[in-house]
Amino acid sequence: MRAMILAAGLGTRLRPLTDSRPKALVEINGRTLLEITLTRLRSFGIREVIVNAHHFADLIVEYLRSHDFGMKIEVSREEDLLDTGGGLKKAAHFFLEDESPEPFVVHNVDVISSIDMKQIVALHREGRSLATLAVQSRESSRRLLFDDQLRLCGRSTAEDKLELVRPAQQPQSLAFCGIHVISPEIFPLMTEDGVFSIIDCYLRLAAQGERIVGFRSDAYYWRDVGKPDSVRQVAEDLIRGTAIA
Repeated sequence: MRAMILAAGLGTRLRPLTDSRPKALVEINGRTLLEITLTRLRSFGIREVIVNAHHFADLIVEYLRSHDFGMKIEVSREEDLLDTGGGLKKAAHFFLEDESPEPFVVHNVDVISSIDMKQIVALHREGRSLATLAVQSRESSRRLLFDDQLRLCGRSTAEDKLELVRPAQQPQSLAFCGIHVISPEIFPLMTEDGVFSIIDCYLRLAAQGERIVGFRSDAYYWRDVGKPDSVRQVAEDLIRGTAIA
């Protein structure tokens, strides 16, 4: 199975930690976020990974050259930031090389979690979904809406306004965890070009009847390492044993 690690962002919220390095190389207890993510993916049997890079891309390339993670790792350089959807579309070739391409994992580099990748992949395959998103019931400024069968049906704005892309009775609002499993059949359906969000693409496809579903991850540890305070919090959680990385 293959995976993509989204690591091209500027990491502005992590400053000053990202003043001289990409967020992928920010360390928690002596380990980079990129190492933590790669190790987690490898523990679930993933051996081929592509990492997108933009901010201090050369440092990411050099880091991967000087470390052996026991995986085939490619780097997708972005001269201009393409956002999550544009970055994935640029890396499409990586997932379409095999004669029978299989579903793959996409994982934000600044997410630390204990989410069971085998479970989300199993749900994805069983439901024959186009995409399966790890979601939780927690506070977030960007929440997605799902129907009673956990099919994507819209999103909730910062003003708590509901934007439905297809009808749903009493949609539930859940926060996306930055971890998803995607079927390669999505690529010919990605009509967007250039810079675009994968979430916007998901919403458009859900409106067209494609099966985009949620995987409830409330029982798992999860934290977005987006600010220096969260780096310190995860470090403490790891020491106490309340986090897994």
